[in-house]
Amino acid sequence: MDLEAKIALENLALYRQALGDNVDVIVISTLDYGGQNRELFSPALFEELFVPCYKVQCDWIHRYTPWKVFVHCCGSIPNLIEPFIRAGVDILNPVQTSAAGMDPDWLKRTFGNRITFWGGGVDTQQVLPFGTPEEVRQDVVQRLRIFAPGGGFVWAAIHNIQYDVPPENIVTAIETVYESGQYPIM
Repeated sequence: MDLEAKIALENLALYRQALGDNVDVIVISTLDYGGQNRELFSPALFEELFVPCYKVQCDWIHRYTPWKVFVHCCGSIPNLIEPFIRAGVDILNPVQTSAAGMDPDWLKRTFGNRITFWGGGVDTQQVLPFGTPEEVRQDVVQRLRIFAPGGGFVWAAIHNIQYDVPPENIVTAIETVYESGQYPIM
């Protein structure tokens, strides 16, 4: 992990040299640390092995650039969000609210003023593929009402939309965001 962080810092310096302030968000990890029911290993092990390496990258990014730090991490990770925040992560994606311990109300209340949620906007495991357009609309509106107040939310589906999702459900989700996702959120 230390070697990976060292290489990442070298690459970050090259990105900064080539792109300067023309970057808004940079992804530093796409590793999944959670399953459907819990983290894949102990949060203490995550703190010991991964957090120091993320922190050194986040510190460098925040010191030398205006970029925001984005981490993609699927699954049930309620015990890893605080360590990500302490490491300096600005954005969490995909916000898998269908996983254990990832209740949207709790996430927003507990972390919403310290990290941006990029995702969690519609359930891609049950509602989007199997729900009616009305159920999709209700799910999107509910997610907007939970995550959007006060900012810190970029609407996106929880995860990739699969091939078997009815097209009318995708259209309904997008239309609902346009209709209900404008500030101020009601």
